Amino acid sequence: MLAFLVRRLLGMVGILFVISLITFYLFFAASGADDVVRLSCGRFCNDTMRDIVRHGLGLDKPLLKQYWIYMAGIFAGRNIGEKHCDAPCLGYSFSSRQPVTERITHAFPTTLSLAIGAVVLMIVFGVGMGVVAAMNRGKWLDKVMTGIAVFAGAFQIFILGPLLLLVFVHETGWLELPKYHPFTDDPVAWASGLFLPWVCLMVIHMAMYTRLTRSAMIDALNEDYVRTLKAKGLSKSQVYVKHAFRGALSPIVTILGVDIGILMAGTVITEYTFSLTGIGRLAVLAVEDSDLPMMMGVVMVAATITVTANLIVDFVYAFIDPRVRLS
Repeated sequence: MLAFLVRRLLGMVGILFVISLITFYLFFAASGADDVVRLSCGRFCNDTMRDIVRHGLGLDKPLLKQYWIYMAGIFAGRNIGEKHCDAPCLGYSFSSRQPVTERITHAFPTTLSLAIGAVVLMIVFGVGMGVVAAMNRGKWLDKVMTGIAVFAGAFQIFILGPLLLLVFVHETGWLELPKYHPFTDDPVAWASGLFLPWVCLMVIHMAMYTRLTRSAMIDALNEDYVRTLKAKGLSKSQVYVKHAFRGALSPIVTILGVDIGILMAGTVITEYTFSLTGIGRLAVLAVEDSDLPMMMGVVMVAATITVTANLIVDFVYAFIDPRVRLS
């Protein structure tokens, strides 16, 4: 198990290194030092000011040296011009002149809250409906669950989001406009403020989880060990929940791990639709403002979250499937 952990961690470090190298080249080297200086300095800088900015950003150094300074700043901090950026330093935003780390840290709780609520609802409704459909295979309940999943899967966030706002906020007034409230300040306001985005994400993803769970459960129920358990006289609930469902967890965990990584890295369309300032919205604003340090920082954070989520999935496999532990 220790060797497995070491291999996965080394693979994670290697992936992040490649991503950081490619991203740094695309954002800074391919853009050209003059373009980066112009974006940072603005239109009203003279040649002297541009030289100062170029030196402060380290753009007068060789490319590999620039990359080394950037990566070293993540772990040890660095000086950018006359300012000192504490570790983990991802640079200063061109648009707001604030540390990129500070802005991402401020936006991350919103994205984290969106991901937590959406994942809980996806598991409860998506996986739950799939289990019910598999337990009633071929019956009317199976058709109802599958039909709901297919209908929900036809929606898109940019259609469902405004529709939910129109019905529950503007027409009925049952809910207020979505807004992030810290969970520690008011858990009720936290849940009510993010309820509509949660529902939107749940509906969009529910179809996949329902169909996947149903298919995996049916495959598990056709296994020899399940028939043996039935022959031994185990109750239907024990066979379905304790054994068949556990055997069907592997593909569900795979997709869930990918979705968690995507949600944690920033739900761009959802945050933009509901005017929530999370990592996804930061990415959009950074692109609109040509804010290269912010774009680089968001990509690095998103990549780290996604790779970490997949690493956690690998370890979850070992707990739900003994064959993985043996291998």
